[in-house]
Amino acid sequence: MSKIVKPYKNSELGKKEQVAHMFNTISKNYDGLNRVISLGIDVKWRKKVVKIVGKDNPKQILDIATGTGDLALMMANLQPDRIVGLDISEGMLEVGKQKIAKANLAKKIEMVVGDSEDMPFQDNTFDAITVSFGVRNFANLDKGIREIARVLKPSGVLVILETSNPTKFPFKQGYKFYTNFILPIIGKLFSKDKVAYSYLSESANSFPFGEAFNNILQKNGFTNTDDKPVTFGVATIYTARQ
Repeated sequence: MSKIVKPYKNSELGKKEQVAHMFNTISKNYDGLNRVISLGIDVKWRKKVVKIVGKDNPKQILDIATGTGDLALMMANLQPDRIVGLDISEGMLEVGKQKIAKANLAKKIEMVVGDSEDMPFQDNTFDAITVSFGVRNFANLDKGIREIARVLKPSGVLVILETSNPTKFPFKQGYKFYTNFILPIIGKLFSKDKVAYSYLSESANSFPFGEAFNNILQKNGFTNTDDKPVTFGVATIYTARQ
């Protein structure tokens, strides 16, 4: 199991509250800064997620830790009946709502403030559930995965896009240098929250990936799991079924 990494080490608040505060603080410049930090490659990764989800022709989709709704907006092209974007940060959701309204998709995509570990949905509600760069922010990872299994239909698919660590030279060394030194500097220069991007890099480096994360999925309700590293292993796409 990964160690618990919190944004604000001197705060008495729990991880959940700290993460919500952090994303509220950086919400307005998150999209632009995220494109810079990832060099735009995250868009290609999300397209891969959409392609995987689309194979099941889902009618009800839940996007957990939806943030500003990038993935939810992309999945609208799959023509589902409904997409729900869930996030603990009201600030991120407000930015997402503006993007959804601009795309005339307010009737298709619903943005909901909620806790991924205690979701306001009935059992077996969704045909597909996605999480992009969000599971490492769960306060209780096991509980969050079990909650996903609860609201996912038995025939449904879970697709997770999350950071991982390259294991081969020289990508391993280059990635560690980038996340430990370059990413926090960019965050401090362009973000109001001086610790946010240090947290994002630290949480990325410490989060279990590959087989280790597959084992967590299997322990918490998923029997059929697969992982596909992308871009030399700096991120991984996990597909899981119950």
